[in-house]
Amino acid sequence: MLIDTHAHLDLPEFEKDLPRVIQRAEEAGVTTILTVGIDPASCRRTVEIAEAYPNIFAIVGIHPHNAVDTGERDLAGLKDLARHPKVKAWGEIGLDFYRNLSPPAIQEERFREQIHIGKELKLPLVIHSRSATQETISILQEERAWEVGGVIHCFSGDAKTASQYLEMGFVISIPGVITFKKAQGLREVVKRLPSEGLIIETDAPFLAPVPYRSKRNEPAYVRFTADTIAATRGEDLSDVAAITTINARRVFNLDTQ
Repeated sequence: MLIDTHAHLDLPEFEKDLPRVIQRAEEAGVTTILTVGIDPASCRRTVEIAEAYPNIFAIVGIHPHNAVDTGERDLAGLKDLARHPKVKAWGEIGLDFYRNLSPPAIQEERFREQIHIGKELKLPLVIHSRSATQETISILQEERAWEVGGVIHCFSGDAKTASQYLEMGFVISIPGVITFKKAQGLREVVKRLPSEGLIIETDAPFLAPVPYRSKRNEPAYVRFTADTIAATRGEDLSDVAAITTINARRVFNLDTQ
């Protein structure tokens, strides 16, 4: 039993075969998928998908790439949407200074606003951080994000950074990147992570693991990430599946269903 804690099932890559994608996930032992919106339209579609499938849940929020195109009315609408019973977190939010598709100052403003919303709604936060580690940590600390905690999505940092996030009550989400040959640094971090601080994700349709690298990713492939984590930590796959499932259910309050 596995949980894919981060996929983007609303994106066009899944438009033609979403039911089959979900079926393959179930056949692979993926019992639950959390699908993540990135802008207002994406979030609405994400909730529609969650409504249609009992074991799919939604995460809504504004991705840093879309910060510049988002206003107060959009955030107010998303707050209403986030009260839907199938919405389990606010995200993905944060900073992306690698692509800078929105100006950094606007990204930071939207990031702070959305931390406030997550705290107001008592929803965990799903954090995107790329080429902005120290800025992300500073904002999380200044805005007391530990009051709701959440997930560091698609983690790629070092052990010190992981510890800083864990100290703030966040868990570390590991994507299929861990299967890549050059990801030795990430594997070293995963060896040291406390069991209670670890979850797994696909980020589908992106970042497909080996042996599907460069192809479309999908939730069924989270199994390959779990396999690599198990081998890296010297643990059984069943143990990795069990603890990451327990952690995901705790962070996203899935046991209230």
